[in-house]
Amino acid sequence: MAKMKPTYTQDPTRPGEARALGWLPNRTRHLLIAFLGELIGTFLFLFFAFAATQTANNLLGNRAMDIQSLMYISLAFGFSLAVNVWAFFRVSGGLFNPAVTVAMALIGAVSLVKAALLILAQLLGAMAAAGVVSATFPGPLAVRTRLGAGTSISRGVFIEMFLTAMLIFVIFMLAAEKHRSTFVAPIGIGLALFVAELAGVLYTGGSLNPARSFGPDVVTKRFDGYHWIYWVGPLLGALLAVGLYRLLKFLEYESVNPGADGDGRQEVHYENGGSSTQYDDGVHTTRGHGATDGTSDEMDFASRIRTAKHGPHHNVALNHNQTESTAMSEPMAAFHQGHDGHHSQVTSDRSYRSGPSVESGSS
Repeated sequence: MAKMKPTYTQDPTRPGEARALGWLPNRTRHLLIAFLGELIGTFLFLFFAFAATQTANNLLGNRAMDIQSLMYISLAFGFSLAVNVWAFFRVSGGLFNPAVTVAMALIGAVSLVKAALLILAQLLGAMAAAGVVSATFPGPLAVRTRLGAGTSISRGVFIEMFLTAMLIFVIFMLAAEKHRSTFVAPIGIGLALFVAELAGVLYTGGSLNPARSFGPDVVTKRFDGYHWIYWVGPLLGALLAVGLYRLLKFLEYESVNPGADGDGRQEVHYENGGSSTQYDDGVHTTRGHGATDGTSDEMDFASRIRTAKHGPHHNVALNHNQTESTAMSEPMAAFHQGHDGHHSQVTSDRSYRSGPSVESGSS
């Protein structure tokens, strides 16, 4: 894949205005801020998740895992991830997981240098979270990931692989693929981890995250002989998610439901270069100019997408049937045709764009 050019968010300071760490080169400053954000975010995510797991396991004692404890632990991980991803999404990306970081690097959303720094931050944050929980909460640390009774090593690898693949694919489609709902992506990501934990906690401990397993093992100084599965499984899951994502991008999945991210405002490009703007329910039938009997051939979706890609871009204007009162109720923003056939809001929010974003500080 061609190397993606980094895109920086708008600098909040004015030219000549002093800013924190302004003496550092811009790229170094961005990498340092991302490192600190990922370190703190990973710590907070795992601290609350570990604290809840410690509580559940202390209540269980020597009894086997029950459905209440399973639900409690799964909710803790899912909610903690959602809250902290939402808080740190604009700082470091809110990855908190080496497998997710590797996957983001493979699709070009994060540079290799930044990925390495984020993984280091994640491992340090996980160790710090496990250490603080061990020192703060009574009883021995009981948050290590272990294979459940009857779960073989090979089964553990595949369980971790498939659960991690689902989580990373959700992250790709909700966060890496920019769309009008990206700002609520943390909710979907947290729910994805919650569902995965429901399926995996009983059998593998529900790691899906090498840092999540590594931190407690370092603090307790206990590494099971199968600890490697909590690295290999999630990394294989990352490769599986990347493969599925690449396949959908190759097939131009955007053309199947091109109005999914719209607000009912559709700009139609015709074969002869004309265009019109329509408001409808997302189901579009486009006919050529000059048709009066309603029987002219419809343009297929692929043709429309090609026309949108290669034809001239047109700013959306009010059509002659739209009243002024209707216009006032519409969002006051300019739209143009995106590179993937979607309509993207470009005046009021330039952060929504097609494909994976390259985060600040990446090369």
